[in-house]
Amino acid sequence: MEDFVHLHVHTHYSILDGQSKVPYLVDKAVRDGMRGMAITDHGVMFGIKEFSDYCAKINRERKKEGLEPFKPIFGCEMYVARRRKTDKQKEMHDNSGYHLIVLAKNYNGYKNLIQLVSRAWVDGYYYRPRTDREDLERFHEDLIVCSACIAGEVPSKILHGDIEGAREACQWYKRVFGDDYYLELQRHEVKDPHLVANREAFPLQQKANKVLMQFAEEYGIKLVCTNDCHFEDKETAEAHDHLLCLSTNENLNDPNRMRYSKQEWFKTRAEMNEVFSDIPEAMANTLEILDKVEATA
Repeated sequence: MEDFVHLHVHTHYSILDGQSKVPYLVDKAVRDGMRGMAITDHGVMFGIKEFSDYCAKINRERKKEGLEPFKPIFGCEMYVARRRKTDKQKEMHDNSGYHLIVLAKNYNGYKNLIQLVSRAWVDGYYYRPRTDREDLERFHEDLIVCSACIAGEVPSKILHGDIEGAREACQWYKRVFGDDYYLELQRHEVKDPHLVANREAFPLQQKANKVLMQFAEEYGIKLVCTNDCHFEDKETAEAHDHLLCLSTNENLNDPNRMRYSKQEWFKTRAEMNEVFSDIPEAMANTLEILDKVEATA
């Protein structure tokens, strides 16, 4: 079995979108033998203090037992403006933004992440806190970035048929972040025929993944696999579905409302191995990222 750590995780600090409590996730990761994990809440770093404090508490006990420390990775899933963060015209789709996973390698990277997130709120807020390429290049040092879900710039352009745009974005991130830029693969396949869930995401993920793997080989960029974690366990999918209704102001019984695939739980290493058994290097690269991150004091 390939080792694995989670790098794309939303907690309840992703307001009305994530359902998971930080201590629960850390405890689950530790029980499963994971060496660390990241939290990457949408546009915010609200959970970093609780995450850091709880991991420090866990590590004091692990030290007494002669165990290696569990490593927290401080991150954020940011929104990257489609143009510039100062552009604020709804008809130009400035009210949206491409997703991007940004992780701090060390204290300097943590400070740069704070700069990016703070500036996204102060200068770039328009419906969402948005960063842009100018700020990403300015504050890129000691940061690791992953291309995110199918709402990320590269996969999104692939799915919209803009292959040249996807190539340009891929090359730009590679130029700015070098070997700290990873192409991210996700597979949220709904196998239960009776489960009421979004079944449209998986074919889109697979379509994007095919091209991402081609780009990885062509541009010398490493692949990394993630699960877009929004709730704790498989059994809490329904609770998260209720939360989503609050977020979108939609009726639970509306057949046309927004739904998740219900595969977005914090999966174990064995479960992730089952999903990505054919791409072991994408599993192994989660550990490469973990090893790039300095341990906290």
